[in-house]
Amino acid sequence: MNYEQLKNSILQEAIEGRLVPQNPNDEPASVLLDRIRDEKAKLVKEKKIKKDKNESRIYRTEDGHWMERFTDKKRPDVCIDDEIPFDIPNNWEFCRLSYILQLIDGEKKEGKNVVLDAKYLRGKGAANYLQKGKLVKQGDDIILVDGENSGEVFSVPIDGYMGSTFKQLWVTKIIDKNYVLYNLLVYKGFLRRNKKGAAIPHLNKEIFYNILIGIPPLKEQHRIVEKLEQILPKVEEYGKAQERLDTLNAELPEKLKTSILQEAIEGRLVPQDPNDEPASILLDRIRDEKAKLVKEKKIKKDKNESRIYRSSDGHWMEHFTDKKRPEVCIDDEIPFDIPNNWEFCRLSYILQLIDGEKKEGKNVVLDAKYLRGKGAANYLQKGKLVKQGDDIILVDGENSGEVFSVPIDGYMGSTFKQLWVTKIIDKNYVLYNLLVYKGFLRRNKKGAAIPHLNKEIFYNILIGIPPLKEQHRIVEKLDSILPMLDTFKKR
Repeated sequence: MNYEQLKNSILQEAIEGRLVPQNPNDEPASVLLDRIRDEKAKLVKEKKIKKDKNESRIYRTEDGHWMERFTDKKRPDVCIDDEIPFDIPNNWEFCRLSYILQLIDGEKKEGKNVVLDAKYLRGKGAANYLQKGKLVKQGDDIILVDGENSGEVFSVPIDGYMGSTFKQLWVTKIIDKNYVLYNLLVYKGFLRRNKKGAAIPHLNKEIFYNILIGIPPLKEQHRIVEKLEQILPKVEEYGKAQERLDTLNAELPEKLKTSILQEAIEGRLVPQDPNDEPASILLDRIRDEKAKLVKEKKIKKDKNESRIYRSSDGHWMEHFTDKKRPEVCIDDEIPFDIPNNWEFCRLSYILQLIDGEKKEGKNVVLDAKYLRGKGAANYLQKGKLVKQGDDIILVDGENSGEVFSVPIDGYMGSTFKQLWVTKIIDKNYVLYNLLVYKGFLRRNKKGAAIPHLNKEIFYNILIGIPPLKEQHRIVEKLDSILPMLDTFKKR
């Protein structure tokens, strides 16, 4: 049971007479309702409240049926068995909400006062002031009657003008006002679900006034309120603790995943093997492979190609294939330390963004919605074909930098590029690196109206390259660990 369920359960126990024991010596609630009737008649005469045209008293017949008798003698008694929400103790009574409260306008006044609107009352807005309005005083209660949260009640913290979306709550002084407010708290969700109007939803006053509530003897009302005031703060503490725990549980798998991926790309997830062929030889092979593919016009020549090395005095230097560009020290760019048999390289050294193969013929469109399983398949007669097992990356939109593995042959969506990754290294090791930098790429998009991948930043990312065998060990370890974290996150 979560916090909200526990709170609602306790409140429900209270309004049904199951939270505190009954005392047979308490004056029965029926006497209380007589006093309320007399009080209301007096206030109507004094024009402080309006006469309730639907005033009624609810009673139980000898054969156990619940009946409603109206003050208006022209209306016959009616059986309301199907309306009774729950059983109540013998010394309790049922009444309509309209019997014990009314929505009133507040007192018209002039003079500078703070406006008590919802934002201000929730502590989310600064104070605004008016020279005239409907004054309510500290300790009064007001209820939202317009908007999505219609039915929400606020206790007025200072004298001020009631916001235009509110009404003041008049509650009979004959009963414990806080007992009534706890009842309204129980029905808050019900009132929200039963608002009137679409464009501007507002409180359904007919439903509101017709709510049936159980009225205990006055002394029992006090005992119920006292008990709730003891319990609910503890329930709230439990709720906050649960919220913190839920947040932690929700964040932990993702934080753990991020931490494990970081360990992997820094060479701290699996042990190094001095017998592995060093990564420098791997980078030589990649250079040769790229030169061959450039000649075959399968990829473009990288004008910024470089090799990164460590000088004898410990500085990281970048040496460019373009002889006109001098070597530069990049110590301030190095993101982390790497093992001795690893190398650093720019992302552009091992991958490129390419357009895919132009084809004609009916194929499914591999757009983001389809790939996420949130949209039906659309088809085109021509497009840029990518094949099952290829990898494509979002280059336009809020999620630029997100990579998808192609599930079936199809035409790549217009917001994607295909990822060419050198075959000399383990592709999955590269993809795990891109996963680490996904958030970084999102935060560094270009453009405002239509944000897109910042390719300069993308290609310039420095990644650590382990020996090939170690790449395989890293991928194998991640493939075994990460699915377990995903399972934990779904619980």
